Formats: sequence, C-alpha cells, structure tokens
Amino acid sequence: MRLGLSVLLLSLTRSCWCVPQQQTCHPGDEFLGRCSNSVAGDKPTCTELSLGYCNDMEYSSTIFPNILGHQSRLDAESGAEYLLLSVIHGLLNGECSPEIRLLGCSVLASPCKDGKMIKPCRSTCDALRKDCAHAFESIDMAWPYFLDCDRFFASDQEGCVDPLAGLKARQELEMSRYSHDEPSTIIQFIYTSNTQMYSLLKRTAAKCSQISHVYSIGRSTEGRDLLVIEFSKNPGQHELLEPEIKLVANMHGNEVLGRQLLVYMAQYLCSEYLLGNQRIQTIINTTRIHILASMNPDGYELAASEGHLLNGWTNGRTNAQNLDLNRNFPDLTSIFYRNRRSRHYRIDHIPIPDAYWFGKVAPETYAVMKWIRSLPFVQSASLHGGDMVVSYPFDFSRHPQEERMFSPTPDEQVLKQLARTYADAHETMSNNDTERCGANFYRTRGIINGALWYSFAGGMSDFNYLHTNCLEITVELGCDKFPSEAELYPEWKRNKEALLSFMESVHRGIKGVVTDLDGNGIKGATISVRGIKKDVTTAEEGDYWRLLNPGTHILTATAKGYSRVSKRVYLPHNLNKAGRVDFLLKKVPIEPDIDDHLFPTVDTWERFDPYNQFERFGEPDAREGGIERQEKPWWWNYFSQSGISPPNWLLRSV
Repeated sequence: MRLGLSVLLLSLTRSCWCVPQQQTCHPGDEFLGRCSNSVAGDKPTCTELSLGYCNDMEYSSTIFPNILGHQSRLDAESGAEYLLLSVIHGLLNGECSPEIRLLGCSVLASPCKDGKMIKPCRSTCDALRKDCAHAFESIDMAWPYFLDCDRFFASDQEGCVDPLAGLKARQELEMSRYSHDEPSTIIQFIYTSNTQMYSLLKRTAAKCSQISHVYSIGRSTEGRDLLVIEFSKNPGQHELLEPEIKLVANMHGNEVLGRQLLVYMAQYLCSEYLLGNQRIQTIINTTRIHILASMNPDGYELAASEGHLLNGWTNGRTNAQNLDLNRNFPDLTSIFYRNRRSRHYRIDHIPIPDAYWFGKVAPETYAVMKWIRSLPFVQSASLHGGDMVVSYPFDFSRHPQEERMFSPTPDEQVLKQLARTYADAHETMSNNDTERCGANFYRTRGIINGALWYSFAGGMSDFNYLHTNCLEITVELGCDKFPSEAELYPEWKRNKEALLSFMESVHRGIKGVVTDLDGNGIKGATISVRGIKKDVTTAEEGDYWRLLNPGTHILTATAKGYSRVSKRVYLPHNLNKAGRVDFLLKKVPIEPDIDDHLFPTVDTWERFDPYNQFERFGEPDAREGGIERQEKPWWWNYFSQSGISPPNWLLRSV
C-alpha cells in the first residue's frame, strides 16, 4: 500500500511539476540568473511567511517567485511539491523528520532579506540526502526532484542559510542538559515500526561501517526480514580466539521492551565507539556481537497496531502461524533425561531427531536454528517481558508431571553465575524490595532455574545448550510487556549496564586452540572438563571457548584419529579475562568406537532437515494464509514423542 501511494504521488508530481505555459525561461535557469520570466517593472519584495506547513521556520519572511517558479503563496500551496512534503513523514514512517520537511520548506519558501532571496545550503542538502538514503530505499522511492542539491542549493562561499540550524541548536541544548556522567550519545527513546527498525539498523551499520554490518538470517512467515546487526573489529568474519555472543529479543511479538533496548544498544555501541569510549572500544575490539532485535516481527506488527493501552496480555505473542516460537524448537531435553545415566551417551551436540521435521516448524525457528548452528556462539541472552527475573536452563522439568521442579544442567554453577551477572548489574532486579515488580524472586536475588519457575518443552535456551556450545539465559525485563514510551528511557537506564556487563562476561573461563603437530587447527575436537558432563567442540580453525567459574579444573582435549591430552588449570578469582590453554594432538590409528555399536542411529549433528520437509512444505500458502504441511503418517506421533528417529526405509516412504 505504501508503494502504491508513492507511485500515486510520483505520477501526480510528474503531471504537476511542469513549468507554466506562459513561461519561456525554466525556473532553475531563472534562479541561476540566466534568463527571466518577470514582467518588466515587476520587482520581487519580501513578504510574510504564511505557508501553512512551513510556519515554524527560523525566519519570518520569504519571497516570490520562489526557486521552483511559484509566483505566489497560493501557487506554492497548490503545487505537487507541497503536497508531497506534507505526506512524506507518513511515507517514511517518521524517518528523517522533521529534517526533510524543513529542507523542503527552505526551497518552497526561502528566507528573504532586503528584497533578496537567501539560498539554502548545498552542504546541508548533501548531508541529509546521504543520511536519509536508507529511508527512501526502504520504500523504493527516489530522492525528491525539488530537493536536487546541485540545482536548487548554493555553496557556503556564495552565501546561504542552513535550514536545519535551529533544529541542531535545540538538539545541542538538549544534550547540554545531560550531566557529565551521562553518555554523550543521544538516542530517541520512542517505539519504532518494523520499517523504522530496519532503516535505523542499516543507518547505524553505515555510520560505523568499519566495525559493523547488517545481515538477514531469513524471513518471517509474512516475509519480513530477521535482521541482525553485528559489531566487531572485523565485521563479517570470525576471528581466531574472538568469542561470539548473541542478543535476541521480541521472540514473543507483544514483549516489546527488549526489542527497543537492543535497537538502542546498537546505536549506543556505534556512537560511543566513534566518540572514543574506551570500555565500548574494548568490548567491540575483543568480542563479536550479534544483535537480533526482533525474532517475531509479524507478532510485533499485530501488538503495535493495538498499541500500549489496548494491547492484551497475549495479542501478538505468537507468530503469524499462531505458533509460540519458544515452544517450537526440538525437544532435546527429553532425550537428555532418557539417556543421561548412560556412561557412553554424549549429552552435548544432541542431534535433531528426523521426526521433528514432520511437525510444524516456523520459518522464524528454522532461520534461528540455522543461524545458531552456523556460528560458534559462546553465550546468549533472550530478552522477554512479563516479570522481572533472569532464568537459566533447564526450562523443561526432569519429571514430566512436575510443573515446578529444580532441573539443573551439568553447567548449573556457570549458568547461575551468568544469570547473576545480569541481575546484579541491573538497577533493581536483585534488590530485596518486596513491593516491586519481580518481588517473588527477591529471596534468590532475581535469578531462578527455569523449570523451577515453570516447566515447558521446546524452548530456545535448552536447544542452545544441548545442540551447541552456547549457554543462553532468559531475561524477563519487567511486568509490563508493552510499556508506554515514557518508560523507555528509564528502562534503558536500568538495563544498559546489565547488557554491557553481560557482553563483557564472555571473557571468562578458558579459551585456546587445538592443533596437530603441523600447526593446523583441528575442527570438531572435544574439550571436556572433569566433573561437568557437557563438552564443547572446536570451531573451524581449531579455536574453542569454555565458560568456567574460578577454581582448579582438569581439561582434556581429544579428536577422532588423534591422541588424548589432559591439563590441570587454575583460574584465580581476580582473573578479568579468559585464560589461554592450547592443546597439541598427535595423530594415532583410528580404533572402533564403542558408541557406534552401543548406540547405532541415523541421527548425526550434521543432519538438518535431511528430507527437506521445511523446504517442501514451509512456504506460506496464499489461500490458507499459513503453512500447509504434508499430512503426518500414522507412525509419526510414536517416533516424535519417543525422540527416536524412524528408520530410513520408513522415512523414504513419506
């Protein structure tokens, strides 16, 4: 619809941007002094500025004919340029406003002094055109004809007026009101539509192109981008020994605070890096940060259409298929519970059962799973709303009939410390105020094991833990899922330090490289810690990261076809960065693995949608408005509930 409106306006302007028949001199040429359409004896004079949409300009008098050749105020107000200027705010979803309007007014009604027109500055036009290019690109609209910087604007040397000078002065005044201990970065604390969010993230990445870029991991059910902005000293690629973290928000579309906080954080990281903030520069120069501000843009669209006051507790929670994305991931926790007592069963990097793909997999879930598998994430935070607490895995109870049962992972102490990092750095989350939001958790100072709070299967945090190296916490930011705009700045102040501290906490524990005798990194080598039945594996170049609390740990590195090497490591309490522990492995003859005999299975970690179920049946059906999937065979429920993969011959029959 927006594109249709743009086409309508452009066709209107094409029909109206013509020079009056009686004129023989083009307005632009007349403005440059090459010729004149004036009647002999006419002398332009300054007149009061009373152009409705431009009455808040910094000057009070203008002159006609104007730059575009309008002979009077009435001509200007009835022109297509004025019409477009009056609706451009809506077309651009508020982006570049009021700058575009002020710039346009400086052309339609330029200031006048001593009977002479003062031209708007070309430098201002050039800068704004560059800054707003993303906004026009997002609606497939060209830069307006009547804002042609070369044709209708003047250089500083010629003498000109900056139509944005007053706006800049007000912004500087607003900035001066902040105390010196406040960040110098100015952020507009308002809600952003999906289009505005995309534009803002792209604009931020362009501003900080040396440390940032944006990329899409896929599309939502209704075709909206799942857009990620990345920050690192070498954006776009993994650096050896540089840990990678991700921040995800808006998984439930009506839980909107986290989405806005991550948009603000992206702007903050960019601006503060450029301003020389040493802490921010250290974080970005040593860490690769990935921010997915909205995992469920379709749900947000529904929630935002109702707004803060009318939005219910659940409207917009699910995606456009009515799927709860935090119940849509493979239930690997049940598989873990069934096999955890077996000495030989490996509980890390549990494969996705083939039967999972015959269920209803949301495109958002599919995209995030591929993303999680494609990068060596070390830790993650998923931002939600509805209470104030940080929960950590497992989220699914170890006893199916127990709704609230303490269900720890092998990394209980590490995950607990990760949750504590966020809660303690938050302004109020860990205090003992029994009247505040989240007071139910004051005894545990704002953190809780997920399943002890309430149990559910198919969650993203459990999937991260059991399928990858990544440790993820869930942050419930507050009791109001859709707070008013007036609350956005206070919430930013409460959470900014917690988010920064969480990013810094990835530099904890140990890191290193596993190589062979020739110095080549070994991909997929296993690093185990005695007493913690959860291993991590090395990345493409052989580097690894293992989050650990202070103390003495015995580490073992091994890989198929290589020797096993163990080392004792002591991590002091005052260590403020990850300890470096490398391993050198020798090649040895490959011996039969007992696991191959005890646990024969077609499932391996590399298998991802092996029968292309999502590709075949994951496209939205235009007639039904959702995902239409193949009817499940009679045996599907049995294998799905058991977590056992059906044999190949049975799957081939589908």
